[in-house]
Amino acid sequence: MLDKEETIEKKKIGIGATTVLTIFAIVLVVLGIVLVMRMIGKGNLAMAVAGTEETETDIGEEDEGLKENQILYRNQVYTLNSDLITILIMGIDKETVKTVGGQSWSAEDADEFGGGQADALFLALINPHDKNVYVIAINRNAMVDVDVFDKDGNYQGVFTKQVALQHGYGDGGEESCLRQVKTVSRMFHNIPIHAYASISMDAIPELNDALGGITVEVLDDIIYPEYDMDLHQGEVVTLMGEKAYWYVRLRNENVFNSNELRLQRQKQYLTTFAAEAKNQAAADIRTAVKLYQTVQKYMVTDIDLNSFTYLATEALDYEFDVENLYSLQGEVVQGNLFEEFYIDDDALQELIVKLFYEPEEDIPN
Repeated sequence: MLDKEETIEKKKIGIGATTVLTIFAIVLVVLGIVLVMRMIGKGNLAMAVAGTEETETDIGEEDEGLKENQILYRNQVYTLNSDLITILIMGIDKETVKTVGGQSWSAEDADEFGGGQADALFLALINPHDKNVYVIAINRNAMVDVDVFDKDGNYQGVFTKQVALQHGYGDGGEESCLRQVKTVSRMFHNIPIHAYASISMDAIPELNDALGGITVEVLDDIIYPEYDMDLHQGEVVTLMGEKAYWYVRLRNENVFNSNELRLQRQKQYLTTFAAEAKNQAAADIRTAVKLYQTVQKYMVTDIDLNSFTYLATEALDYEFDVENLYSLQGEVVQGNLFEEFYIDDDALQELIVKLFYEPEEDIPN
């Protein structure tokens, strides 16, 4: 027979083993849930947003021997990278004030732009073949085919306007997002877009401060006493709160091509923010959850929790730096009221082939 001390010791071992097995079981369940969420999320992101499923494009030369999703470009056969996940990110400004003929109006109150203008537009490409994230910055003043609706929602037709205006022709929610996605897809020769995220510019201070601030080298003078902004080119500063907001939003409308200067700041901030978020999330995955919870209050998106789980865990292994950030080439001209950016379509097609397609011999099995 076992004495009392041996019995107590065996009970301790039994309780300890049971505790370990229970914890292990919980971990397996949690990991299983995460894996299932990843699988579902990946499946969701594989489907293009409604209205952009069309993959036929007018890029390249005609050739009867081409297979589905293939193009002939400069005597080389390319195939669309069907594993690529493309997300349209929109920074929405409902408070933009314009001055026309000495009178000011707000985009939020204007009948035709009530949904808010997409002052910042970025197309993010997640490529599992080379484990890279690429971002294309889209000039808000790019002149493209825009679907125009009147204040009662009646379709008026397609007109050539700044791409940023498309979001305004909608309800400011899902309707505006779907219309913006369709326009950008059409602008990029009908490339499929798999998801969208429309984020109010008001989210910037809270997201910025959630990472403890973002440090940048100021790209151009930003001197606006009314916004407590006194930053000079070359100065290294850690942006906090409202300063981060004004850094990516303000532009001197008295300077020609001022939007390009602001776009460079937006690209710089986005790259720096993404790198800092990735570093902090790698050390503590709760950072990604915290950012997601923060941005939810300011965001309209079709990226559900499953898709976010897939993206958050997948992106930790991906590379993203300034070399992966592209801008559209083109020419800025002064229109009757505002600046207009005309895209170099040859350069755009070359960029599309580079990022969305792969040479036939390089396609993974």
